[in-house]
Amino acid sequence: MFKKRMKRMTAIALGVVTASIFFSCSNDSLLERDSNENNGASLAKVNSRNSLAPIEMNSWMSGLQDNISLSKISIPGTHDSGARVDAPVVSGTAKTQDLSIAEQLNAGVRFLDIRCRHIDNAFTIHHGAIYQNLNFDDVLNACYTFLNSHPSETIIMSVKEEYDASNTTRSFEQTFDSYVQKNPSKWDLGSNIPTLGAVRGKIKLLRRFSSGATKGINASPWADNTTFDINNSGVQLKVQDYYKVTNNDDKWNGISSLLNEAKNDSNGKLFVNFTSGYKPGIFGIPSIPTVSNNINPRLKTFFQTNTHGSFGIMPIDFVNAELSELIVKTNF
Repeated sequence: MFKKRMKRMTAIALGVVTASIFFSCSNDSLLERDSNENNGASLAKVNSRNSLAPIEMNSWMSGLQDNISLSKISIPGTHDSGARVDAPVVSGTAKTQDLSIAEQLNAGVRFLDIRCRHIDNAFTIHHGAIYQNLNFDDVLNACYTFLNSHPSETIIMSVKEEYDASNTTRSFEQTFDSYVQKNPSKWDLGSNIPTLGAVRGKIKLLRRFSSGATKGINASPWADNTTFDINNSGVQLKVQDYYKVTNNDDKWNGISSLLNEAKNDSNGKLFVNFTSGYKPGIFGIPSIPTVSNNINPRLKTFFQTNTHGSFGIMPIDFVNAELSELIVKTNF
């Protein structure tokens, strides 16, 4: 009786082992097949097993292939990235972010909108007339520290002159160059839209100031308060920057229209879709939260439904980790 029971238990054990080996092989085959299909369908995807792993927001670009163009990545960004200080007396008129530059990067943000006042041959960070208790060196140190720790990532940085220059003896471009020269290996100043592999560990410049030489992606022909195209030699950009928002529905229509256009684009155009803006109030006093409090929940809903695709760059006011992650996940 004991021998029969032992034989039966042995047979069951062998059956379980055989079944587990069979299903393991079957799953491996399915995963391999799915991986091949996914890689064929999208350059943005890694193999199926890796895509099942949790996405770390501080290194999410490590899951993307080197040969994907920056124009085919959904990228969370921030508008007026350094603006965390509001205007005195009247709130809601200057502050656009709660997170510091370092916190933004760790939350997945990969596009920074940096507004520099040229003063004493150096750059301070401003939103209009309001100094943000931050200098360009502070921004760059945060970026360099982040990229040194996360060499798989890149940061697209828009640099724009803000407010009035004061006590300067050289051009804005020359002062910008002086910052780059301190750490040139961390910059990509090519005029093209590169592949991710070419700019990992670097800052890619999107230039909104005039320059006497080729320097970054040229976005200096920036139109005001509208949606517009920039056509450089071999490089196309489309920008939605309707910022004086009288009606949030109109703003959302502009955003959603460009999101859909970016998803369906096959020409390698770089889309920059500002979800930010302000609503003029009494005496024309701007209210930034009146727009962001309405638009950000719509963005969240959009990306809860549209979970895969290439939606371009989205500079956002008051970005948070949850919204950033929803955008990032559309790449996988």
